[in-house]
Amino acid sequence: MVALLCSDRMGITTRIKEAHVSPRSSIEDVTRFDLQRWFVVSECSFCSLERLHVISALRTVLACNANNSPAHRPVDCANMLRLVSTSLCLYCQRAQVTPLLLTRPCSSIVQEENPLAINALYDLSVDISKVRKLKGWVLRQSPVYVNETATLLRDMGASGPVIARILELHPEAILCKPDQMEAQKKLWMSVCTSQKDLVGIIEKFPTSFFSSSSDHDNQKANIAYFQTLHLNKRIISKLMASAPQSFSRPMKQNKEMIQTLQKTYLDLGGKEDNMKTWLQKLLTQNPYVLLKLPEVLHDNLAFLRNVGFTGDELLRLLSKLKGYVTELNPESMRLTLNYSQETLGCTEAELRQIVLQCPALLYYSVPILADRFKGLLTAGVSMEQIMETPTVLELTTQIIQYRIQKLRSFGYDVRSGSLEVLDGTKKDFEVSYGKLHLRRERPLFNPVAPIQTED
Repeated sequence: MVALLCSDRMGITTRIKEAHVSPRSSIEDVTRFDLQRWFVVSECSFCSLERLHVISALRTVLACNANNSPAHRPVDCANMLRLVSTSLCLYCQRAQVTPLLLTRPCSSIVQEENPLAINALYDLSVDISKVRKLKGWVLRQSPVYVNETATLLRDMGASGPVIARILELHPEAILCKPDQMEAQKKLWMSVCTSQKDLVGIIEKFPTSFFSSSSDHDNQKANIAYFQTLHLNKRIISKLMASAPQSFSRPMKQNKEMIQTLQKTYLDLGGKEDNMKTWLQKLLTQNPYVLLKLPEVLHDNLAFLRNVGFTGDELLRLLSKLKGYVTELNPESMRLTLNYSQETLGCTEAELRQIVLQCPALLYYSVPILADRFKGLLTAGVSMEQIMETPTVLELTTQIIQYRIQKLRSFGYDVRSGSLEVLDGTKKDFEVSYGKLHLRRERPLFNPVAPIQTED
């Protein structure tokens, strides 16, 4: 049946393609007929969504015939139908060989929910409506291991509400086999200090724990490698939780990136005694750095060296960027640096010092920087003030406007004062704002100031 449907679709496409050489009326007649024929064929397809795609595509074909010039009409319509036909045929072939239980059920097939799964989750006080809304396909799978999953978590010290939250957030956990979960528990306990810590990780990152069994060997090899680096267990467990992709891939790839980071640190003048601490901090700040290619790091550092940064400055910059240097590329940095220098009206040496104070200049795009410069200048801030405190560019225009209004309510004028009071996190600003509030309520007493008396 699948082969017949695919053949029928391809035959229709061939006829429409041949009809494109005919006058416009013939094209419209053929496509109108084939629109009906494709609809009938797609009724027998595996998914109603595919049928909608067919109808939408053929309606677009009719619009092309009506609006495009005769010279372009045949090529555009033929390519469009060829792509749709190929997509549908591949879908039919995939549906024929893919087991139903390994994929999310098609919308045209009504598969009943597994009552055993529903009842077991209900007994655990799991919000079934939330699971049904977000990942309802899990409830239609069989077999499921709800009680086994709950028992595993309970034995590790998880309370009933915690178990319910985990299963609501990641219901796919009930599809993991008991032996697979036991193997994962043993693996994670090799880097966790206690079962309580492991429960905390599972509650925040359930996807990382209930991973595919095919990743187990890679996870084990990567853990063994990171332990040879004498990294803290807590650091390794955080890496596994926040960036599970790094531990699911072959260990050799992680080893290559780690060795690149270590060599870069030493080449830039870093001391070997401090390398482990530096590496731990870098991986904690940006665990996804392991997923990048070493060539990206080399290219970005080479560009920064070419614009005048010394080895010591690059080491400082690499530490301040918290590993995000691998997220950059030379072209975007070049555009950003050129725009910043032109806007600030500074020299290249001054620009390098500004970048060392505010590394965000390297990864903000030109439109974002333009909007933030405009917001500051509109508020009356001068370029000299921005150059003195460039980290204000890390704040969005909305945050800057809000903070300036708060400061004005206490008589602080940013146009004549320092921008340091605007800078920092929300907590930092609240501390500065609180000091101004206290200063207004309780003016400082100056013992040497002359006493004002009436004559």
